Amino acid sequence: MARIRILQYPDPRLKTLGKKVDLVDEKVKQIIADMFETHYNTDNCAALAATQLDFQDPLAITVIDFSQHKNEPLCLINPEIIDRQGEQFEAEGCMSVYPDHIHERVKRAERVVVKALNEKGETIEFSAEGYMAKCLQHEIDHLNGLLFLDRLSLLKRELIREKIRKLLKR
Repeated sequence: MARIRILQYPDPRLKTLGKKVDLVDEKVKQIIADMFETHYNTDNCAALAATQLDFQDPLAITVIDFSQHKNEPLCLINPEIIDRQGEQFEAEGCMSVYPDHIHERVKRAERVVVKALNEKGETIEFSAEGYMAKCLQHEIDHLNGLLFLDRLSLLKRELIREKIRKLLKR
C-alpha cells in the first residue's frame, strides 16, 4: 500500500470528474487500498474521494470511515444519490481546502439514498442521514468535480479566497 498526496485548493485537478469503474479488478482494489492507507494516515479525515488525490486519471471511488476507532471502512464505487429528503445547514471542512482553517456552513439534504458498487463489485443501495448524509454528498460532489466552496455564495467564496491569501503569506 502507498500513501497518495492529497491535492490542495486551488489545484485545477480538484475539478476533475471521477471516471466510471466498469470492473473491480486487482488494479482498482489496489487503488482502494492506497486510498484507505492515505485516509487512515491523515489526521481528522472522515473520507476521501479519488479526485482529491494525486492520481493521473482518478476513478469514481470514495472511501469513508469516521468511526472513533477507524474500524468501519466503507468504499463506494460509482456512487450516485438517487433520493434526497429534508435539509441541513451544517459546517463543513475539506482535506483539500486548508482543513485546519476553512470551515463553512453548507446546505445539504438531511437524508439521502445512495446506490453504488462496493469493493467486491456488488451493487449496494442504502440510506443515510445526518453527518453520514452530509459526508456522502460532500464526497460525491468531489467525484463530480465540485468542492464545498462551489455551494457557497460568491461573497463567501471571495472572503475565503482572501483568508487563503493571508494564510499563504504567513
